[in-house]
Amino acid sequence: MKICVCFATLLIRFWWLHSAILKHNNMALDAANLASWDVKKVEQWLSQNGFGLYVELFCKTHKIDGLCLQNLNEKDLKEPPMQIKVLGDAKRLWLAITELQKSCGLSRKYYSRNSTPDDLKSVGDFSDGRIFTDYSDSDMDPPEILVRLSALGDKARTLLAVVYCFMVLIITSLTMTVVHDRVPDMNRYPPLPDIFLDNMPLVPWAFYICELSASIMAFILVLVIILHKHRFILIRRICAIVGTVFLLRCVTMFVTSLSVPGVHLECSGKIYGDWETRLKRAFTIFFGGGLALNGVRSCGDYMYSGHTCAVTLLNFFISEYTPRRWSFLHTICWLLNIFGIFFILAAHEHYSIDVFIAFYISSRIFLYYHALANAQSLDNRAQLRTRIWFPMFWFFESNCKFKGRVPNEYEWPVDLSVWKKMQ
Repeated sequence: MKICVCFATLLIRFWWLHSAILKHNNMALDAANLASWDVKKVEQWLSQNGFGLYVELFCKTHKIDGLCLQNLNEKDLKEPPMQIKVLGDAKRLWLAITELQKSCGLSRKYYSRNSTPDDLKSVGDFSDGRIFTDYSDSDMDPPEILVRLSALGDKARTLLAVVYCFMVLIITSLTMTVVHDRVPDMNRYPPLPDIFLDNMPLVPWAFYICELSASIMAFILVLVIILHKHRFILIRRICAIVGTVFLLRCVTMFVTSLSVPGVHLECSGKIYGDWETRLKRAFTIFFGGGLALNGVRSCGDYMYSGHTCAVTLLNFFISEYTPRRWSFLHTICWLLNIFGIFFILAAHEHYSIDVFIAFYISSRIFLYYHALANAQSLDNRAQLRTRIWFPMFWFFESNCKFKGRVPNEYEWPVDLSVWKKMQ
């Protein structure tokens, strides 16, 4: 009998706890759309948080609903017509209202009843990955230029990212012609000691296998972009990251000129003496994609390896923007990435340090960019640092419509119903 009583007591307590949790969760879900609360919801919230004494003042006298509650400030509570006389109650009530506003992703600004949840989040929500819109705890408005830039749509920002990437690749091609003329004389400066190259026999065809691996992954990524539902975000991130990686490469290979890594490389300096010849050669490199398969060969662009950057970023983008259950594809891409790097070294086209630095920089920039883009919360100081030190990232990722990672959803790029009507 005692066992039955104990069991019944446990069931009752479990039911009470479960009901309390459900009630709390429902209230939290309701709070997500504070603007839709009516006066009764506000009355319920006041009672549940220990402010039942002020239900009549809020709900009966002043008809405070959710829209009014989210626009209240501490001054409203202390001054007429509300004028809460007990300072401790006013402070506690204001702290509770502030927590409610923060839980809804609101800051101390004004909203309309027609504001959508996305509109409300874009003003001051730190929990949706959009870490670039709340400027400070004060009521100061952001600079006009930042407002206009952040107001650009996805397509406009994507177009600017494409232009940025193309400009960087043209600059890279031109820099390759400049460093070619500065390559040290092989007779005076032989290849530097390298623990891998010194113990690895030269494989002449290996570099072409590396480029073939890159071409296969590039084809896969193009298919992913075409079929991805959020292709504009994907294109924008590809162009932003590729442009940044290769812009850094321009700096490193221009600052430091290494001797050629192998005696098999035919590098005769000063063949692009005038700028007209350099520009022509730069466009040949640009339209050839920098690939030896297209007849592009250059010397001096060693620090760091552009081919390693290419195969690494291709692998990372395919892995990031395809479903996790596609493990076979991800394994193939990682194998192509690893073997592509191995074949670069087997062909003695780059020093080992070139390959290592290229893999490290390209992978770190990719991961750091996506870690910031997928961040769930950042305080105001971190947001300010992001705008100062990574203005391009802030611009390309401002007002992103997704919380956290971009979902890997796919669709046909062309509406098939329109095609059927045309037939």
